[in-house]
Amino acid sequence: MKLGRAALGLLLLAPLARAVEPISLGLALAGVLTSYISYPRLYCLFAECCNHKRSLRREELQKDLDRKLFGQHLAKKVILNALTGFISNPKPKKPLTLSMHGWTGTGKNFASKIIAENLYEGGLNSHFVHLFVATLHFPHASNLTLYKDQLQLWIRGNVSACARSIFIFDEMDKMHAGLIDAIKPFLDYYDHVDGVSYQKAIFIFLSNAGAERITDVALDFWRSGRRREEIKLRDMEPALSVSAFNNKNSGFWHSSLIDRNLIDYFVPFLPLEYKHLKMCVRVEMQARGYDVDEDIVTRVADEMTFFPKDERVFSDKGCKTVFTKLDYYYDD
Repeated sequence: MKLGRAALGLLLLAPLARAVEPISLGLALAGVLTSYISYPRLYCLFAECCNHKRSLRREELQKDLDRKLFGQHLAKKVILNALTGFISNPKPKKPLTLSMHGWTGTGKNFASKIIAENLYEGGLNSHFVHLFVATLHFPHASNLTLYKDQLQLWIRGNVSACARSIFIFDEMDKMHAGLIDAIKPFLDYYDHVDGVSYQKAIFIFLSNAGAERITDVALDFWRSGRRREEIKLRDMEPALSVSAFNNKNSGFWHSSLIDRNLIDYFVPFLPLEYKHLKMCVRVEMQARGYDVDEDIVTRVADEMTFFPKDERVFSDKGCKTVFTKLDYYYDD
């Protein structure tokens, strides 16, 4: 009966397909269908199911972060403690909400990938991990109301199907102001919203907003001869929340998510130094099955550009283009 009603809903919504362009109608309807699977045990023999998620192990998460995320002692500590604490809590009061900030190439996307892989076998490809890219899924400001409705529908449908769903919002600095407030009820301290509990879901926001402030702090430490590992979260977090809230080019501009303190952690990603780029090159070599050649490691790192212009402390692209530059030396 439930499957029949879902099929009927598809037929009724089909004429609207041409009017829906961002989070496509097919995606939204897929969320509805997932909620209406009538025979979960049979279905789970052939497809990924929510109850097939991995058991999060603190030691394994720690190893992944140490092995794959470089120069980010603050981010690693926050992610490790926030995620393990949240998952181990059988009755959280609200969803876990992380807002990651920093320049391109510092590891924000990579960190979200590590989180997904430690919770689901399929990682970012899991049916229960949902990635939204602002410029792809929400391109037109004129469709803001439509996007809000679609976003609520998608999240509601997927959390109904799997309470431990993960939602990742990339390019928050390019998202239309006000759009993200549509999900505010889902992030708040409610036991249920329209009969659905969101308290075990995870929301991750990725943004360049506040990167200037992060760089200023890191540069001040470097100029004073202090190690970057001495930087504390308290040196960054308050300024990050204010920066995101007051940045008119940020999806968090005057957002109720910040105003109502619904973001659990503002996670700073520090700009990367020369030594961190070399770490990235070595890991990529190993991932491709090559022996680590320190001469090539140095040559790739030397080709990167750094700022400030006179001091050349931080990579202006992080590790983002390291992998393509490595292709040059292994071009068959």
